[in-house]
This record gives sequence, C-alpha cells and structure tokens, in this order.
Amino acid sequence: MTTQNDAVPIAFPDFPEDVQLTILSFLNQSEISTFSCTSKRFYSLCNNDSKLWFSLCDRKFGSKTRIKKWVTGQITYKRLYKTLCELEGLIGFWRRSGQSKNCGSPGNVGDQTPALVYFQWGDCFISGCRVSGSREGGYDVVKRPCFWICLNSEGECVSFLDPNCRVEGFEELVAKCDDLGFVENELIPVNVNFMGGGHVVVEENVNYVSSSGSGEIRKSGVVKVGSPRGEEGDEGVENVIGSPVMSDMYQYFANRTSPGAGGERWSRRQRRREKVKKCWKKWEPEHYVKIVNCSPTPARPLQGLWKGICDDMKLDFYLVAYDDIGGIACRRVEDSSKPFSGYAPVFWTSNTTFIESPFSPEENYIYDSRTHLRPPDASDCIHGDEAVARILYINSSYDLVIPDLAETSVNPRQVEGRIWQYGNGTFGFGFLRDNHIVDLKLITRNDHLLDTS
Repeated sequence: MTTQNDAVPIAFPDFPEDVQLTILSFLNQSEISTFSCTSKRFYSLCNNDSKLWFSLCDRKFGSKTRIKKWVTGQITYKRLYKTLCELEGLIGFWRRSGQSKNCGSPGNVGDQTPALVYFQWGDCFISGCRVSGSREGGYDVVKRPCFWICLNSEGECVSFLDPNCRVEGFEELVAKCDDLGFVENELIPVNVNFMGGGHVVVEENVNYVSSSGSGEIRKSGVVKVGSPRGEEGDEGVENVIGSPVMSDMYQYFANRTSPGAGGERWSRRQRRREKVKKCWKKWEPEHYVKIVNCSPTPARPLQGLWKGICDDMKLDFYLVAYDDIGGIACRRVEDSSKPFSGYAPVFWTSNTTFIESPFSPEENYIYDSRTHLRPPDASDCIHGDEAVARILYINSSYDLVIPDLAETSVNPRQVEGRIWQYGNGTFGFGFLRDNHIVDLKLITRNDHLLDTS
C-alpha cells in the first residue's frame, strides 16, 4: 500500500506530448536522432518540425536572431537548426592571417585594410564587420560591414562580400540590390569555408552568376545574388568562368583531325580563356584565424582582446593570451605586414606571480616617473580614482633570439618591463627603456563591441 509521501515514478511515454517535446528540446541533434530510433511513435515525435525543431531553434538561437525570418521557401526548422549550428562558429572576432592582396576601401589598400573582423547575428543573416581604430583619435573603434551571409529560398547559404564597405546595414543592402548593377559591380559572391574549428578561408565563388534572369531579392531579408552556374534556365552560361566541358572536348578532338596547326590554334584559345578567367577574378583568397578567449577571467585577469594608444598616438589592438604552462604573451593584432610579427610578441613572461601592494619606493618611482599615453582630450587620470593594485614583471621581444634582429647580449633594462593592473581590472604596460605607459581597455564585453562610432 502506497502513501502520499511515496514517489510514483512516471515513464517518459506517459507524459503528455507537450511535456515530451519540452524535454526533447533540451537535447542536441545527435541525441534526438538516437532517441528517434527507439520506436515509431518517438520517430514521429522527433520529426515534428513545427513543434520540436522550432522549439530547438528558438531555445538556442531565439535570443540572438529572429528565427521565423530565416524560414522561407523550402526551409524546415530541422534544416535551419543544423545550418545555424554550423554558422554559429563564425560569431566572434577573427584575425586575418598573412598579408592581403586585395584592395579595400579608398585610403585602405592591401595590408592597410583592417586585419580584425567581427561576425555577429542579425535578424535573418550574419554580418561580418571590419574593425579599426577611429581616425579621429581616442578609444573609439569603427565597425564597417563587409561580409553578409544568409539563406536563399532553397535553404542554401549565400555569402557575399562588399569590399568597399558601402553598405551600412542589411535593409540598405536589400534596397540597393533592386539595382542589379550594384549586385554585379559591388558585391562579390564568396565561399566562407571552415578549415577546422578556428580557421576559415574566404574565397571568391567563381561558379556563381548574377544576371537579370536569376538575380532575386526577398523582402523577408533573404538575398539571392545569383544562381549557381549550370542550372536549368540560365542564359549565357558559356560566357561565365569555365566553359562547359563537353564543348571543350568536342573542340579539342575536332581540331585534332584538322591538318597543320589546328591543335595549336585550340591551345592558343585555351590560353586566352585562362587569361580571361584570371582577369575576371575580383578577390584573392584570404585566411582568418578565430580569436578565442576575448575576455578576462578571475583565473586569467589579463586575457583578452584589448585596445590602447601606442607611441605614435594611434589606436592599436592587443591580444593577450595564456599558454599551457602558465606563461603570458601579448601580440598586436594588425601587425602582419611587419617582419617577424607572426611570432614576436609585444611582451611576454613565464612567471605570472604578481607583486601585491604596498610596493617598494623603487617600484613607486618607476610608475610615477612615466607618462600615460592617452588621447589629447582624455582626463588626467583615465582610470578615475583607481590605483595600481598589482604589478607583474614582463619582458619585451628584444630578448628573443631572432636572427639579424637581436644580439647575443642584451642590456636588461632594454627588455625588462612592468604590467600595472588597476583596481577596475584594466591594466597598462611599459618597459624600463621607455618613459611611457600604454594603458589598455577592453574592446568587447558580453560579445558586444564597446565605444563604436
């Protein structure tokens, strides 16, 4: 005989369907797929697109984007969930790896284009913005949209690039795309391919065609720049990059039967075609590496992506990372065009033990005798009433063994420096050879850019 205090177990099949769907919405895609194999009833339940898969999409992405605006045409919520999970890996900061061979906006050509890109969610798209310091000085950063990723009516990802950053927002993009000339001349269809979890390659999609017959604008927010080459109904396919294979084969074998220089004429035509292909290419592939751990933690207080006024009074970005053995290294983000910048840090240390207050008279003198680098209109103390809380010893990259750049014996005062951590969590750094301190501020908080203009 059971009493009121005895708990009666309830099996999952005995729950109402809405409760079952709520429970399943906490599982991931592979777990749901496994569970659907247990019975016909649960197979039907796990394939309920309007209830279960919408709940999964809404629970995971509803606070970041507008789920219903992504779904047009033949897209199901199940397919949308898988697609958004893949696209989610783009969200965050990425650093261009290597030198750029592409031209950017006026005044920013080649390696002068910003190396920092920030991907973020939109209503029914993902946008990627180039991030650079404001030309007006100060700690403000400029965010200029250049990448756009959305879905077409068939549920396929459409990615394209605005190399000159002429479009400020998605609504303006949709309005401008009514002019197909803008689509063909200003937007470059691209493929954004993952090469592992933290590396992507952006390359031009040369098999994409934009024409008046295939260009399409969806007011729901989904933009289709063109149609893949070779689809039924496309006109002028033979004029796009890469002529049909069968036509080339026929021409080749036909010329082989002709006397004299028939084969040579075909070879010359092929060489001309290859030359045209290169002329039509608008974008050279670029590689980007994801910046992880963009914010400090209690265990790693210096970690993250920071910004500071450097000695030429321009805003620069600094990435501070902890290694597996407890060391710290700081590198400039936009330093790829300089020699050895790929591995030469601004500062580094293998000992992360802070010196706590109170400090010695010598340490107080080292700090007090230095000038803080700051914008001209900044207050005398950019940290308010915050005092130095802790000090950390660092070294500069001068003492790294770099061929032709470093001598075997280095003056310790040339390489030794300090990190001064303030009470509000920010910090500044400087070296004994210099008479200034570079004070750093966070560039992002809770995945949102700070001080944008």
